[in-house]
Amino acid sequence: MSKRSALHKDVDPVGIMIGIVMIVIWFVSLLALLNWKLSFSNPWVYVGIFWQTHLFTGLFITAHDAMHGSISKNKKWNYWLGWITSMLFAFNFYDRLLVKHHEHHRFVASEHDPDYHESGNFWLWYWTFIKKYTTLKQLILMTISLQLLRFVFPIENLLLFWILPGILSTFQLFYFGTYIPHKDGHEHDNKHKSKTLKKNHILAFFSCYFFGYHYEHHDAPGVPWWRLWQLK
Repeated sequence: MSKRSALHKDVDPVGIMIGIVMIVIWFVSLLALLNWKLSFSNPWVYVGIFWQTHLFTGLFITAHDAMHGSISKNKKWNYWLGWITSMLFAFNFYDRLLVKHHEHHRFVASEHDPDYHESGNFWLWYWTFIKKYTTLKQLILMTISLQLLRFVFPIENLLLFWILPGILSTFQLFYFGTYIPHKDGHEHDNKHKSKTLKKNHILAFFSCYFFGYHYEHHDAPGVPWWRLWQLK
């Protein structure tokens, strides 16, 4: 059995447990921060923002693993964990993301790739990327949620620890998971048209849950994020 096959084989029940733990940590952390009395002179406020950003990114990475069936071999567990984490990430709809992400893998760095922009310009590419993945329905649901939650939590806390980290995590996901790996994709001399981060597991984890190892992900998309480092 190959290394890639072995890594893909054992995803139950560890993948389910990791997915659930990710959701629980995000929820408990967010609840604590929303109830925290803010003081902008306290440096821990800014640590909290970046901590929540990292956890938001983790939610999306969990949804991403579900798209590749690598959370669990049980399709119901895999689907519902993907659906829940997608919804928690600014009301994204899992089925819509699933179609677009598989188009990315099928047509990587081409005109049919929904994640690619041939200009290579960071801001233009990011803006195009966000427009493709953000819907009016999401914006309406976020607005309604914010207006309801402000009756329970301070609006400053909601903006700093819920809204802002969600926005920042889109930059994190885009920069480390799309822009850097696929910039000048047509010039990459490999079958996946992808760059990959140099081996540094600590940096790879904190930057984007090992998805800087992007060639490895495209080469073995069924390997979950928490085992991707073993392919490097």
